[in-house]
Amino acid sequence: MAKTNPFSFLQDVRTEATKVTWPSRRETLITTGLVLAMVVVSSLFFLFTDTIIRWSLGIILGAR
Repeated sequence: MAKTNPFSFLQDVRTEATKVTWPSRRETLITTGLVLAMVVVSSLFFLFTDTIIRWSLGIILGAR
């Protein structure tokens, strides 16, 4: 493994960082909103699924 000069490494990092396409503020807000919406939808799905499974098991195990 060849050793790299720390100064050269920092120059390479800076060069690569300029190639990054950063999202705009609007894009960041939109994707954040979509993530939050998916969290709400997922949590509601699992809440209802858990409730149905709990209700079903209560009926099955309570019938014995």
